[in-house]
Amino acid sequence: MAKTKSKPAKSKSSTQSVVAPIATAPTAPNIDIGISTGDRKKIADGLSRFLADSYTLYLKTHNFHWNVTGAMFNSLHIMFETQYTEQWAALDEVAERIRALGFNAPGSYREFVGLTSIAEEPGLTDSADWREMVRQLTVGNEAVCRTARKVLKVADDAGDDPSVDLLTQRLQIHEKYAWMLRSLLQ
Repeated sequence: MAKTKSKPAKSKSSTQSVVAPIATAPTAPNIDIGISTGDRKKIADGLSRFLADSYTLYLKTHNFHWNVTGAMFNSLHIMFETQYTEQWAALDEVAERIRALGFNAPGSYREFVGLTSIAEEPGLTDSADWREMVRQLTVGNEAVCRTARKVLKVADDAGDDPSVDLLTQRLQIHEKYAWMLRSLLQ
């Protein structure tokens, strides 16, 4: 059998080049979720204060978990761990809701200190009494509840059902924590 050579295909002129247009990335559309920009801003501002309160309470609870001593050590060590673990997971939900509304969530100690309603109470680094820890956590959980109620009203008035739902769930948890902690002191 004889082999035949195939001829190379003729190409178009090598001087011709195809210039692709410069692609521009599409811009993100404006947020249009059925809540006005002004209302979204008010809700996000309130949620930022709620996040700051929640984060401050989380830190205090975790601190007390590490430093509790005395006859109630085991019970409180476990209780505080349960609470701070649950609180940690909830922080992400709150921050993500702020982002879904179109605003940046606060995330630094400086921002949290400026936004929180929970006072930093010194003097618990040296042999802190467990009763004082429980008292502070009771007061802190109640502060978180008060902040949540304020934001819930704003969110409800704006028809922001996801924020209302989130805040309602957090209220149930923090009211329960305040009750459980208060019961230890009665």
